[in-house]
This record gives sequence, structure tokens and C-alpha cells, in this order.
Amino acid sequence: MKFFDVAKGIWRFIRRDKKAMAGSFILLGLLTIAAFPNFFTPHDPAAEVYMPGAGLSWNHILGTTSFGQDVFSQLIAGTRQSMMIALVVGFLCTVLSVLVGITAAYAGGWLDDLLSLMTDVVLVIPTFPLIIVITAYLKSASFWLMVFVLVVTGWSYGARQLRVQALSLRNRDYLLAARARGESSIYVIFVELIPPMTSLIVANFLGAALYAVLAESSLQFIGLGDISTQSWGTMLYWAQNNAALNSGLPLWALAPGIAIALLGSALALLNYAFDEIANPALRPVRAKRLKVTSS
Repeated sequence: MKFFDVAKGIWRFIRRDKKAMAGSFILLGLLTIAAFPNFFTPHDPAAEVYMPGAGLSWNHILGTTSFGQDVFSQLIAGTRQSMMIALVVGFLCTVLSVLVGITAAYAGGWLDDLLSLMTDVVLVIPTFPLIIVITAYLKSASFWLMVFVLVVTGWSYGARQLRVQALSLRNRDYLLAARARGESSIYVIFVELIPPMTSLIVANFLGAALYAVLAESSLQFIGLGDISTQSWGTMLYWAQNNAALNSGLPLWALAPGIAIALLGSALALLNYAFDEIANPALRPVRAKRLKVTSS
């Protein structure tokens, strides 16, 4: 019941928060495209059968590449991998953050010290240079290898946040009462401790998904991913290699960049909105702002 109550509260918040509503609409649209890309692609994205470097037309909404491929079809086809990277990495990073952060806070003692040390070590390592080193060493970064690298380097910040929040809740009366009733640790963690942290967990998922999109696109752009796949990052890679901006094909480079910015904006808007739920210090400020606006 607590999960349903939290979910209803989150839905009510999304309906009345403009940032959350805008981010939800954008994200829902991109998810629909990612789920049914063939429905939205007018041409085969890999087919090199059209006039190279063609401009905008009814047949080619965003023109064609220097290889004779339809830019709009490539943009739609690339949505699936970019969204999958965001969702899979965001989910796995969140699961790992919850396991490490909440276990450390609830268990305490030497286990807390060990997990906190591991989290701090990952936090102080420069993330993107480490990702470049790992992917360059492995040479061919497939989808799941990219997921693995991004999860290994992206869970620590969320774990630190969740540990701090769990420490503040660990000695609350309702948790002490659950322990006094003889409830198991699993029950206390999953039924009593995690539900009040749902908004923070959602915010961590959105932050991890945003990090994954930007990191994956950057790696693809510099050629460290699988350049044979269809994604927004590989579009940027081929556009840059063929000097799209200097050869009169700006949409080849601008379209995937705008798509990445749009997805990043949707995740950021939702993240800011859920941060207002997770951070009590922001609620009075928002309430006061709404009161002043209405008056």
C-alpha cells in the first residue's frame, strides 16, 4: 500500500508541476518512437540509394548524408539505442546504488566502512577519462560492454546520496517499532525504509539515465563505440568525419545533437521536479513562489 500511495503522490505532483509534465511528455514521445521506430521511418536508414547531399524536401525531411542516406530515418532509428542505453544504465545504476547505499546505512559497522570506502574511491576517480581508457583498451565497445562500463563508473554518486538519506531514517520511530515487532531486515528495508525514499530513488534513476545518454553519445562521437550501429552518437561521428558543417550538410550534425539535447532536457526537467520532492528545503521555496504568483 505504501508503494501505491507514493506512486499516487508522485502522479499528483507531475500533474501540477510544469517541469515534470513537460519532461514526461517529451520522454513519452521518445519512448514511443524507440518502441516502434519502423512506424516513423519513411526510408531504410542504412540504404545508400538516394542523391548524396540532397537538401530538404518532402521526400527527405532533413536531407540526405554524403553517402546518400536519409537523415530523418537515421535519426528515428537511432532513438532506440540511445533510449535503451539511458533506461538500462539508469536502472542498473539505481539498483546498484540502492543495494550499496542502503545496505551500508542499515548495516553500519565494518560493512558500512567498507562500502563507503569503495564508494569514495569510485567517486574521486575522474569518470569520463576512466571510461575512455576502458573502452579504448577493450577496442570494440558493444552495447552491453558500453552498459557495463557506464554502470561501473556511474553508480557511486547515487549510492552516496541514498546512504545519507537512509542514515537519517534509520532510527525513526516506525523503523524501531518494526524491529521491536521482530520483523526481518528484508521486511524493514523494503517495506519500511525504501518507500519514503522513492522520490530520491527516482531522481537518482533520472540522473543516471542522463549521464548515460551524454557519456554514450560522447564515446560514439569520438569513435570508441560500435560505429556500425544506428544511434545519435554514430550519426555525430560520421557527420564529423565527413565535415558535414563545412560541406553544406548542417542537419546531418545538428539533428542528432538536438535530439540528444531534447532527451537530456526531458530527463533534467523530471530530475529537477523530483528533486523538489526529495529535498524538503525546496518545498517551502516552491510554495512561496506559487503563492506570490497567484496573488
